[in-house]
Amino acid sequence: MRVLLFGATGMIGQGVLRECLLDPDVEIVVALLRGPTGKQHPKLRELVHKDFLDFSPIENQLSGFDACFFCLGVSSAGMSEENYQRITYGFTLAAARVLARLNPGMTFVYVSGAGTDSSERGGSMWARVKGKTENELLRLPFHAAYMFRPGLIVPLHGVQSKTRLYRLLYVLLAPLFPLLKGRFPKYITTTEQIGLAMLKVAKHGWPTRILETSDINDV
Repeated sequence: MRVLLFGATGMIGQGVLRECLLDPDVEIVVALLRGPTGKQHPKLRELVHKDFLDFSPIENQLSGFDACFFCLGVSSAGMSEENYQRITYGFTLAAARVLARLNPGMTFVYVSGAGTDSSERGGSMWARVKGKTENELLRLPFHAAYMFRPGLIVPLHGVQSKTRLYRLLYVLLAPLFPLLKGRFPKYITTTEQIGLAMLKVAKHGWPTRILETSDINDV
């Protein structure tokens, strides 16, 4: 399986990349990035591209993939709806439209979030934008598309958030994670489980197009 990965340097993307590199069914992972990371692995290739609203200059390198794991995202905190939509909706659909055209047999997996508003009419700005993004992705002619809506995500295996505040919170809450996950399995997952679930739905499919945390944990 040939995988294209967006957001490989983020917390979720780091976890997904780890599981892809460990999976014997994955032949190659191409991480599409704005700048090189220097990470080395026989299965990993980094594709550097600056403009995530225009992928036409690298279209000749975006075909021949079986799956795309889209883990790129930003927090809406302190952002205007226009700027948040530009990244969350704009970047995602710019990539997805090209990929759907070049890879009709592709499975596209998008990391959304718990509480996403599929109606696009709710009071929460981020939830509306995520809902609009999901709805548009599900209309594209991929072989299959799945929307992952994780809640609280526990980073494992050395994975870290790029946000300093989140890193601090994870350190403080780390001793409680096993207890919380045992008591609230419908709301808590891990970076490892997200990666494993993405690989499984890409290989074997899943009955529903939208996967909440409990579904992610069951895959």
